[in-house]
Amino acid sequence: MAALARWCVRRRLFAVLLWLLAFGGVSAAAVAAGSDYSNDYKVPGTESGRATELLREGFPDLGGDSDTIVWHTDSGTVRAADVEQTMTRTLDRIEDLPGVASVTGPYDEQGAGRVSADGRTAYATVTFDEQSEDIDAADAKAVVDTARAAGTDGLRVELGGSAVGLTESSGGHLAEVVGVVVAAIVLFLAFGSLAASLLPIATALVGVGTAYAGIALLGHAMTVADFAPMLGMLIGLGVGIDYALFIVTRHRRGLKRGLSVTEAATNAVATTGRAVVFAGATVCIALLGMLILRLSFLNGVAVAASLTVVLTVLASVTLLPALLSFIGMRALSRRERRRLAEHGPEPELPTGFAARWSAFVERHPKLLGAIALAVMAVLALPTLSLHLGTSDQGNDPRTSTTRQAYDLLADGFGPGVNGPLTLVTEVHGGDDRLALDNLDATLRQTDGVASVTPVTYDAGGDTAYLTVVPESSPQSRQTSDLVDRLRDDVLPRAEGGTALDVQVGGMTAGYDDFADVIVDKLPLFVGVVIGLGCLLLLLAFRSVGIPLKAAAMNVAAVAAAFGVVVAIFQWGWGSELLGLGAAGPIEPFLPVIMVSVLFGLSMDYQVFLVSRMYEEWLETGDNRRAVRVGLAETSRVINSAAVIMISVFLAFVLSGDRVIAMFGIALAAAVALDAFVLRTLLVPALMHLLGGANWWLPRRLDACLPRISIEPPEARAAHERLAAVTDAEVADVLAEEERQRDVRDTTG
Repeated sequence: MAALARWCVRRRLFAVLLWLLAFGGVSAAAVAAGSDYSNDYKVPGTESGRATELLREGFPDLGGDSDTIVWHTDSGTVRAADVEQTMTRTLDRIEDLPGVASVTGPYDEQGAGRVSADGRTAYATVTFDEQSEDIDAADAKAVVDTARAAGTDGLRVELGGSAVGLTESSGGHLAEVVGVVVAAIVLFLAFGSLAASLLPIATALVGVGTAYAGIALLGHAMTVADFAPMLGMLIGLGVGIDYALFIVTRHRRGLKRGLSVTEAATNAVATTGRAVVFAGATVCIALLGMLILRLSFLNGVAVAASLTVVLTVLASVTLLPALLSFIGMRALSRRERRRLAEHGPEPELPTGFAARWSAFVERHPKLLGAIALAVMAVLALPTLSLHLGTSDQGNDPRTSTTRQAYDLLADGFGPGVNGPLTLVTEVHGGDDRLALDNLDATLRQTDGVASVTPVTYDAGGDTAYLTVVPESSPQSRQTSDLVDRLRDDVLPRAEGGTALDVQVGGMTAGYDDFADVIVDKLPLFVGVVIGLGCLLLLLAFRSVGIPLKAAAMNVAAVAAAFGVVVAIFQWGWGSELLGLGAAGPIEPFLPVIMVSVLFGLSMDYQVFLVSRMYEEWLETGDNRRAVRVGLAETSRVINSAAVIMISVFLAFVLSGDRVIAMFGIALAAAVALDAFVLRTLLVPALMHLLGGANWWLPRRLDACLPRISIEPPEARAAHERLAAVTDAEVADVLAEEERQRDVRDTTG
């Protein structure tokens, strides 16, 4: 690490140009290739997946995305001559647009049931040539513009569907801008130097920008969800700025102790830079743990997010030292440079609130530990009511056309029309046909079913399907219960004595199958992630207790963060106020991705906090002193890093995307609880209570484990020699100025 840092400092211009060339080259390639994202929730082998394949094989014309145009009149009916003429002309124009395969309206023979009972609402179905992820946004926008143009004062026209959702305006890049601005303000307040505060921002932006373009290229090689670039940017900005913050803080400390710019930058990368690489590795390991689920949808997300973390770590240990050498002593504020010139090098003693808090925790570990546990338990309670499912357009903001179309359909035809179930089967002979003809009557008598369409056969009569409209909305538990009832009870009885094997598909069935697969594999996934994280900490800190406490803290942070997410998004506490739409279920892939990200981020703070405690423990063998000193010397930078990360994550609520907002709030809540409740309160309290047991490791295990060090012995020795020299030089000055006792020598 030291050699790498020296090379980057000596060839600083080349290092900066190399990064700019990489950023420009990857970005240009991404622009030329375009993006190819896909939200493919289908899981091979599930019933809904088989239903989709049967439908595609038997009815290829139904393979494209289907969207809805809804119109409503407050006076008269939609069958009035002027309304019918206006909408018929509009539907004819839409059918002639590029990318549109067909339009089925309420004014032709196939339109039965497309006019509400009160006659004031009607809808038409627009079928595109392709699935939503393959539809050109311009084609979708042309459909939206043509339909909306038909609206008048007495006629509302709204549109819903996946393709229409592509045209909804988002917050643009407002989220990123707000997050970066807040981070810059926090950094300036922490450093007092404009140059030093801008470097972490610049480093993170270059690393994340390169990764963002790389993810666009990655979409051509594997399945990558459309939210993966935004998720990668969210994680990358948070960890990238934090990693750079830790290195710049160590660099500034070296300058204050009298090191040259080159020596300070080299020492910072050789020490804190190693911790950054270690922390980044834990984040990537946690993210790549998603690969064991063997779900193509999550594989792309895992690789994309890991790519972002890798590039931000590389930028922190290569680009950042080069930039630090450019600004020289301006990494310190003017007051710090003036004091250094007047008084010479000085040790940086932990004083102020951090020192007082550290001593306070040492005096009251039982009380503070109990308070921290109570806070985490209360926040985690909503997690017990977690309902996994996929939000639909009924969760969109009230001002969006997709939400208004959803509400109009629900009011006019019932909420189930927004997510009908599709029953598909192969047909073998007359007995199967007779059973299918009787099935619609059985389905109409089933609890939770609002209506059933007649059976439709393909040209050869070998495949048939019928549509079941539930009484409840696609995301409700009642619809999920109906799916289970059909699969477990109604359909098996109807298939008796026939060769039928009816598969239940549709929106709710597909999302439920996806959620079931994830939930089944979640224990294995969590076990692997926890196990790998504990193994890394075991190797780094030569202790059994440290990894076990870290695992428990990570689980607590995840549970409490999910509690916050459930309260806001599932219970609807403030979701409309925040512009996040109505209450709804939690996305089924959220637990997996959140566990990966949160375990990785939690390990960051664990590494930076405990590594200082471990260093003090090796020097003194005094657990109380080690915990007190480690907390006092790291809490300020950890809290500053947490504030930055929280600001960046919360800013993504402005993105306008419900999924990204869910990630942002969950990550912000987890980081806040991890930094301000767990790492600065519960962890030190427990470590005071456990005493020397924190550092216990069986001798046989100690002999078997390879030895790794976050901070190399030679760097630590050099750091200690430098500290001893500067301490001796200023001992008299400190004695004359304050004669205050260092927190390192203050007992609890």
